[in-house]
Amino acid sequence: MSGKTARMIAMLDGQSVIPVIRIDNASDAPPLARALAAGGLRAIEITLRTPQALESIRRAAGETEEALIGAGTILNARQFDDAVAAGARFIVSPGLTPELVAAAQGSEVPLLPGAITPGEVMAALEAGLDFLKFFPAEQAGGAAFLKALSGPIPDVRFCPTGGVTANNAASYLDLANVVCVGGSWVAPDEMVRAGDWSGIEGLAREASALRAGR
Repeated sequence: MSGKTARMIAMLDGQSVIPVIRIDNASDAPPLARALAAGGLRAIEITLRTPQALESIRRAAGETEEALIGAGTILNARQFDDAVAAGARFIVSPGLTPELVAAAQGSEVPLLPGAITPGEVMAALEAGLDFLKFFPAEQAGGAAFLKALSGPIPDVRFCPTGGVTANNAASYLDLANVVCVGGSWVAPDEMVRAGDWSGIEGLAREASALRAGR
């Protein structure tokens, strides 16, 4: 296990579900982060899928000491640097490129890059990355595919994301090579827009009861 993998897993501190959220209004970011953290989901991924994403990261990171804010959908080094400058404590990408490898190697902030095929996983290993995002999980073969990868490539750990829900999360978390899953079901867009923070806290409590078989 690499040093950055160990640091990332230590950040999770047993958390088996990482909320993957998009925020249209940055003012929603602090109360949303507080609700998720109060429900037991401290590590939170805010995706760069809206114009307000970086400001949302900045506000959540600056105003909620109880939460650990990461940035998702990072596609290049500029976005990596911008997210770190906004306060992101970890970076998530749907894939891995030489540019992202270089950015990660030059930063203390850990990168969780996406990989699906055995070749992509092996390339990540060559770059010193052994904790990977399996994305899009359901569309790429689901838990059965990940279980098959554990035979020839046993030393890589995964965070499956994409199509993971409250109904199928356990099938991933039962796998020995899965540390956690990522999912948006704990903070549905309609609940965020409505400011239903107590409802989101309740969903987070349910999700935090899930435990990986590690």
